[in-house]
Amino acid sequence: MKFLTAILLVLAIPFISFAQQPDPAMLKAWKKQEDSLKTLSFKIINGINPSDRLAADSVFTRILVRALKQPNSFNYPFDSLNISKLYSPDSTFRIFTWQMLINENIVRQHGAIQMKTANGSLKLFPLIDKSDVTQNINDTIGNNNGWMGAVYYKIILTKYLNHPYYTLLGYDENNIRSNKKIIEVLDFKDGQPVFGGRYFSIENSNVYTKNMARFIMEFKKEAAPRLTFDSELNMIVMEHLVSETGEPTKKWTYIPDGDYEGFKWINGKWAYVSKIFNEVTAEGKEPVPQPIRDAKGNIDNTKLKGNELDPPAPIKKKVEDD
Repeated sequence: MKFLTAILLVLAIPFISFAQQPDPAMLKAWKKQEDSLKTLSFKIINGINPSDRLAADSVFTRILVRALKQPNSFNYPFDSLNISKLYSPDSTFRIFTWQMLINENIVRQHGAIQMKTANGSLKLFPLIDKSDVTQNINDTIGNNNGWMGAVYYKIILTKYLNHPYYTLLGYDENNIRSNKKIIEVLDFKDGQPVFGGRYFSIENSNVYTKNMARFIMEFKKEAAPRLTFDSELNMIVMEHLVSETGEPTKKWTYIPDGDYEGFKWINGKWAYVSKIFNEVTAEGKEPVPQPIRDAKGNIDNTKLKGNELDPPAPIKKKVEDD
């Protein structure tokens, strides 16, 4: 839960100002609904038993939809809620996601996409988590009614042939032994959301499937591998994972090994990069030895300055008892 809490704190920072300021009565109504939603969103995550969490989730969903039905609700941020709230970089939609612990081995995600409309009316796509009845999540492409589930913490906007694609980075507290981080592309076809697709180009890899619909990192519960978008490198960066027990089929044994890999957007696909941060020395700039003796064999004391070894500690003789 620590990672999810950190995500939610970050996501609560941005605030999008109102394009059309609602009247004070509307703001007051939203604020009242937000107060109720805040309490319920806390219970969804921290409720003592499943029935409490399920009840809170049900009421939360109804109140949220009621609040979003108000005109121009797209610009009301709902900052205080303990859920993920992300606006797309081009402000064409925002996506709400949250998770609910059913039991130690079942975590279900809920969510919705709210589209920005010209007249401020509500256009909403509920996200229905079907991951528990899907055999191959990595290879599944689905709409909002066949969503694979995740709590999203980043939206990356890319384009190809002037068409926008929205890459989502998400998190899933999978089960008692492992967590997941996810990369998947969201596209809108004929105005309808589509999650996943053939947007990954992977060559020369014995680990990853070439034709997967989404990229999933599964790892040991206590591990915390990095998966982020580096704006300076202009690519998705992630830590490489290995099995700490030498059992690659057991994903719950995977931990970071210190190497970094990633994906770079090239010609409408995320092209796999197997190694990042390789330092390449330019020709003629190779490091050369710095001898401490000159051509005549004399020691150059200036090259020793600051590099002398510390004198060895004196050896203490053991005093035998009389």
